[in-house]
Amino acid sequence: MSLPRNSTSEAGRWQRTQRIGRRWGLWGALLGAIGGLVFNAPAQWLAEALRQASGERLLLAQARGSLWDGSAVLVLTGGTGSHDASVLPGRLAWQLRPDGFGLAFTARQDCCVEAGLQLLWQPGWRGYTLKLKPLAPAGSADAQPVIGRWPAAWLSGLGTPWNTLQLGGLLQLAGPGLSLQSAQGQWRLEGTIALELQAVSSRLSSLASLGSYRLSLQGRPQDGGANQLQLETLEGALRLSGSGQWTGNGLRFRGQAQAAEGLDAALSNLLNIIGRRQGALSVISIG
Repeated sequence: MSLPRNSTSEAGRWQRTQRIGRRWGLWGALLGAIGGLVFNAPAQWLAEALRQASGERLLLAQARGSLWDGSAVLVLTGGTGSHDASVLPGRLAWQLRPDGFGLAFTARQDCCVEAGLQLLWQPGWRGYTLKLKPLAPAGSADAQPVIGRWPAAWLSGLGTPWNTLQLGGLLQLAGPGLSLQSAQGQWRLEGTIALELQAVSSRLSSLASLGSYRLSLQGRPQDGGANQLQLETLEGALRLSGSGQWTGNGLRFRGQAQAAEGLDAALSNLLNIIGRRQGALSVISIG
């Protein structure tokens, strides 16, 4: 016995509707699973990404929480296979949030980044932009906002020559911020930032303090990406100076170190490590 033609047509439409409904149901379940996985992504995902991006030189150890709200111990190492490591006290806490079409990464650490810093990632045409912004206001009209302060001894984790120098003192990073743009394999830097080494000491010298120094980086996109580096001595027995350029693909720097008058003997070992000796000078050459 055959069914009426209109009944057969309605049955076919019902079957097609069921198939479409099942298909949408599967897509919905898949998207829900992906969303749940991303929303509950562990903090270890960020730790692994940073490990690979830094060549295992900057690590987020003992990561806890999620990708979006987590904390970890910040460690410097000499890279793959290195036995050197240096740990900052306390834990670095972070938040990762959507920001327009990009992401905003905010981090704080009681010892070193108390006010916090923010790193913005924004996608673009065939590239992306990274913006580093301090969250602390400037201390005065003439001062730059401080991004963070770290013990100079932390650098010993990087291995040679830092583990030999065994620096004391403080590293302070300050400035209005930097914008780093990547497009078609090229880097473009805008903004200024300065790293100050304050009241630096070393186990290679008997002097209680070597001095204080400033290394400045200024983005010069108008000069074809030839970003300027400048090293200067603020005060102290060890006199450092130099300049160079960073293109995003390489660093070229030329500088020199020398002892203040009457302190050559106290700084001789240190000058031998810093660069190539030319009489009283130690010549620094990178790239």
